[in-house]
Amino acid sequence: MPSARRHLPLSASLLIALAIAIAACSTVPDTGRKQFNPIPAGTESRMGLSQFEKIKRESKISQNASYNAQLQRVAARLVPVVPMQNAQWEFVVFEDKSPNAFALPGGKVGVNTGMFQITQNDAGLAAVVGHEIGHVVARHGGERITQGIGAALITLGVNQAFKDSDARDLATVGTGAATGLTVLKFSRSQELEADRLGALYMARAGYDPRESVKLWERFAAYQQKKGGAKLPQFLSTHPVDSTRIEQLKAFMPQAMAEYQ
Repeated sequence: MPSARRHLPLSASLLIALAIAIAACSTVPDTGRKQFNPIPAGTESRMGLSQFEKIKRESKISQNASYNAQLQRVAARLVPVVPMQNAQWEFVVFEDKSPNAFALPGGKVGVNTGMFQITQNDAGLAAVVGHEIGHVVARHGGERITQGIGAALITLGVNQAFKDSDARDLATVGTGAATGLTVLKFSRSQELEADRLGALYMARAGYDPRESVKLWERFAAYQQKKGGAKLPQFLSTHPVDSTRIEQLKAFMPQAMAEYQ
């Protein structure tokens, strides 16, 4: 009895796979980098909006009038120059001493109170917020998800390829390490790309992009003062401060061309 399940001819399957791959390719605004990201932008936004609501429920929102006013003031200048359509912008200060900030797909931005000791002024805050928004504009989150799926599929394939358990375990460990380092390396590239985008956005918003270099210099001084142990750069998801500062300085002529 013939199976009720129908199979597409190989050529048709390849054409469909090619069409999906082409549809998933896009270009990052302003940097021109080609990227492969099959995660729909709408899906990314829904994930970001949901996650932000969860963060607001579980974290303490700061009532510091000065910090909130500064964030809203900087946001009002950045939003018009950021190439994000249909964003549901929201900027929130969270009560947390760690100097950190984040942005989520959909236009949700959070800044910890501890970050203000590093930013010090509107331009410094614009550099931080612009950097975080740059991650969203470049859709780095979707790329990271895609990488994670790819790494899992590679590991699964290795497991199936080796029948001998010892050989399989050794190959799986090696593959896991290789794919892990690839993801980390790409994360550093994402950070540097977000630095460049952030410098462009703050310049277009009327903030001197050279302040972004000063911001990372202050951040480097803060980390040095804390005296925390640092991972080697090739094992770190963030570029070391000297690399970040050098690359920002090299990019500064392009950013200054946008500054009015």
